[in-house]
Amino acid sequence: MPRTRLHIAGIDAAASELELDSDKSRYLNRVLRLRVGDHISVFDGEGSEYAATISVMSKSGATLRIEDKIASQTETGLRVHLVQGISRGERMDFVVQKATELGVKRITPVLTEYGVVKLDDTRLEKRRDHWQKVAASACEQSGRVRLPLIDTPVPLRNWFGNKPQQVHTELILKPGAATPLARIDAPETKVCVLIGPEGGFSDIEFEDADVAGFQPVSLGPRVLRTETAAIATLAVLQSLWGDLR
Repeated sequence: MPRTRLHIAGIDAAASELELDSDKSRYLNRVLRLRVGDHISVFDGEGSEYAATISVMSKSGATLRIEDKIASQTETGLRVHLVQGISRGERMDFVVQKATELGVKRITPVLTEYGVVKLDDTRLEKRRDHWQKVAASACEQSGRVRLPLIDTPVPLRNWFGNKPQQVHTELILKPGAATPLARIDAPETKVCVLIGPEGGFSDIEFEDADVAGFQPVSLGPRVLRTETAAIATLAVLQSLWGDLR
């Protein structure tokens, strides 16, 4: 049976014990039905993971005894930055979850001209926090020890004006593009991929991407849903240059 994994931010490697908050304690106790003496592992989301044993379990909380550091080989060497047009509720959650499982390093949700999701300043941060929790859960399940960076959503045009400069390969999915994704040369540093929301990108957004240096690529003759496109793209990239080879 696979060992239960928990994401705990800011683990003190020098400490011998770790007290869990009420939510995580309740999850271990009431959901997983774990008891004192059961073994789990905890990771900080920044690359470190530790074996742990439940030393105290009660209705009000739980305490773990921190043991040996665990070596992990689950992080991919392929650096992928996904710039994703925000889609409705569960679709966007699905993209964040599966992108995390497939090893993406950074996700930038963007507001686009044809996107159906509209967010004010207050909701932008709430959505980011929600997606970070989705990513943490995906890391717990998949064995990853580093959480992907998830940016606060921004309008796509604003992102073009402030995009990272140290990127060798910049791609945008475009139905009917002449170049298949699988024919792109391997990146020297990292790859950035733009994927549109349910309604796709507008002509102006494709023009802005062209000016910003993004190459249009296709995933074949069929038009994929936004969440399918994200997963297929990341799987292809990992198969070409990552740890699915």
